[in-house]
Amino acid sequence: MKKIILLTLLLSTSMFSQNFTGKATYKTHQKLDLKVSTSKGAPNSDIQKKLHAQLMKHFQKTYTLYFNKSASTYKQNQELSSPQVQTDGIQIRIGGSGGGTDVLYKNVADKEYINKTEVSGKRFLIKDTLENFDWNLTGETKNIGNYTCYKAIKTRKEIRTLTSMTDGETEEKEEEVTIETVAWYTPDIPVSNGPKLFWGLPGLILEVQDGKQTIVCTEIVLNPSEKIEIVAPKKGKKVTQEKFDKIMEEHTKEMMERFKNRRKSKDGNSLHIEIQG
Repeated sequence: MKKIILLTLLLSTSMFSQNFTGKATYKTHQKLDLKVSTSKGAPNSDIQKKLHAQLMKHFQKTYTLYFNKSASTYKQNQELSSPQVQTDGIQIRIGGSGGGTDVLYKNVADKEYINKTEVSGKRFLIKDTLENFDWNLTGETKNIGNYTCYKAIKTRKEIRTLTSMTDGETEEKEEEVTIETVAWYTPDIPVSNGPKLFWGLPGLILEVQDGKQTIVCTEIVLNPSEKIEIVAPKKGKKVTQEKFDKIMEEHTKEMMERFKNRRKSKDGNSLHIEIQG
């Protein structure tokens, strides 16, 4: 197994003063259940394997968390990547928000967050209250790089909508699922912060397993030489998380309609693609 190396600076005991800053790099991985079939026969295993490999690569992203004692920004690192996945004449456009232009600001002291994101060229500022995760702290430990980390877990129930399309007909199924979140945090870095919207533990979160997504810290620099400024984004249409979720729901329906109108390949075969993640 390849070892994760965390780069740290050897600092004095005053490194966690009020002016303390740091940056942490995280990599994401996503498990996918991908089903591809055509209306004329059984699933093509070669196409399925190629699509699965390309989609897995698409969901492998790198982010940087800039943080101080009370606030942070979380940004995707710039990468030369296409928002489309294409193989053997099959093209999938990955819907969603602004990706590399997003900025997630968290203020753990005020228990609020502001997420700057874009949808179809429209910029939004999602401002809302941080969730109280109500973590269950365990005594289990493991080392991540040079840090001793402690395990915390929580569960939640949510309604998921699975959308599939066969011969132009869209079918939606709702199901209640239980999601377990496992976080590994280190008290050696006493900030109640972490990647994405995760927070609320007595130390920086270095790893998260949230359902089928895994987020792992690969590098930490404490009090870096370059100046770190943590500023809340200000430009965009202000909405709550609930309002933005409704906007995204409508956006997804529009994307499905567009896909429906262009569903048939040149030889007349219709395609059924189902992605569960």
